[in-house]
Amino acid sequence: MFFRQFFDSTLSQYSYLVGCQKTGEAIIIDPARVLDEYKAVADAEGLKITHATETHIHADFASGLRDVSRKFDATLFVSDEGDADWKYQNMPKDTVFLNGGDIFEVGNIQFEVLATPGHTPESISFLLTDNGVDEPMGIFTGDFLFVSDVGRPDLLEKAAHFEGTTEIGAKDLYDSLQKIKKFDDHLQIWPGHGAGSACGKSLGAVPLSTFGYERQFNWALQSPSKADFVKEITNAQPEPPNYFAQMKRVNKEGLPAFNLKDVPVETPETLNGQVFDLRNSNAFADGFVRGSINIPYNTGFVKQAGWFIDYNQPLTIIGKQELSEQYQKDLASIGFDDIARIVPEDSIESLVNDSYEKVSPETFVDKYENANILDVRGQGEYDAGHVGHGIHRHHGTMRDADIPFDKNEEILVHCKSGGRSAIAVSVLKARGYKNAKNVLKGYDGFKDEIEVKK
Repeated sequence: MFFRQFFDSTLSQYSYLVGCQKTGEAIIIDPARVLDEYKAVADAEGLKITHATETHIHADFASGLRDVSRKFDATLFVSDEGDADWKYQNMPKDTVFLNGGDIFEVGNIQFEVLATPGHTPESISFLLTDNGVDEPMGIFTGDFLFVSDVGRPDLLEKAAHFEGTTEIGAKDLYDSLQKIKKFDDHLQIWPGHGAGSACGKSLGAVPLSTFGYERQFNWALQSPSKADFVKEITNAQPEPPNYFAQMKRVNKEGLPAFNLKDVPVETPETLNGQVFDLRNSNAFADGFVRGSINIPYNTGFVKQAGWFIDYNQPLTIIGKQELSEQYQKDLASIGFDDIARIVPEDSIESLVNDSYEKVSPETFVDKYENANILDVRGQGEYDAGHVGHGIHRHHGTMRDADIPFDKNEEILVHCKSGGRSAIAVSVLKARGYKNAKNVLKGYDGFKDEIEVKK
C-alpha cells in the first residue's frame, strides 16, 4: 500500500493519497482544489487516481472533489448522512453515496464508513484496512477528531446561520466519540487539520497520532459527562472567517473547474472596485492607493484574504506579476477565481494618494488615557486582558463593523503585535476614517506599562 499525507500550510489542511501498488489504483481523501501535487506524486509512484472522497462538506477550503472527477475520470464517494439541508448537489452520475456501515474498496485496500456527526451532520470517517492484514491500520477522521482536540460543532450556526444547531452538533459529537472508544490503541489517527486551523480551539501541530495517545491526552475523550463536554466544546471557539459561509455553499453545490489563466498585468489611471495591496505593512503605510486593503503576501495571506474578499466583485491585486500563478492557486483554495488584473507594485507611485501614521508603544502609553482606542484582537484575547475604555471589534469585521468614533478623530488601533491592526487600519482608511493609526507591537508592546482589565 502507498500512503502520502499532504499539508497546505496556508490553511492548515491535511489531505491524503492512498494507493494499491498491486492494481495501480489510488484515491484522494479530502482533496484540495489545486490537484497538481497529487498528480505528480501519483505519476511518480506509477499510480492512477481512480477515486476520491471527502469526510464532509468543508467550510474552510474549496474542495477539489468534483475536479478529480472531471480531470481524472475518477469515481467519487460522498456522504449521504445528515438531513436534506446538507446533501451534496450536482454530483456526477456515477457518484456513490455513503452511509455508516458501508464498505468500499480501492484495489486491495478496504474503507469502512463510520457515521461521525457533530462537526457537521453529514460527517463521516473512513477506517482503512490493507487487505491481507486482519486489523484496521488507521482512520481518516476529517474534522471529527484531531490531534489533541475535536472539531467544533458551531460552524453551521456561526458561519452558515442555521440557528440552534450548535448544541445539537455538540451532543452528536459526544455520541460519535463514544462510538470510537472501542478502537485499539495502535489505530492511527489521520486528521483533516493541524494547528492554525479555525476548525477547532487547540489543534496539535503533530501531523498524525494514535488512538491510544488520544485516549490518554485528548480532553474530549476524557470528558466525564455529555453536559460537561457540551459546555467546553461550545465555549470560546475562535471567530470563523467570513469566507466559511461561502465555502459551505459552494462545496455543497459545486464549483467550476479550476484552471490557470493569463491575468492582465497593467497599471490603469484609476483603480476601482475591490483592491488588495499585497506589500508589507510598512511599505503600505508610507503610501497607498486610497480604498485598497493591505493584506501582506505571507503565510497568513489566504486566511486574512478570507475575512475581506467579496465573492461578487472582480479583484485587482497590487503585487508581483511573476507570482500570478501562485496568487491564482492561493485564492482558488478559498473558492475565488476572479482576479481581474495585477498592478505591479513598483508601478503605483503615480496612483498613491494616501498614507497612515504608526504609533510606538511608548507614544501609546503616553496618550492612551485620553485616546480613542480600537482593539481588533479576537474575543478570547480581549477577555484575557484589555485597555479599560477601549472599544473591541474583531479585525475581520472592519468592513461592516459599527465604529463609534468620528471619521476625523484620531483612532489608535491595536491587536496583539501589530499585524492584524495594520490590516484593520487599511480597511478603516478605505472607509474614510482619516486619522486611524496603527500601534506598533500591539498589546504585547504596551500591556506591562498600563493598567489592564479582564
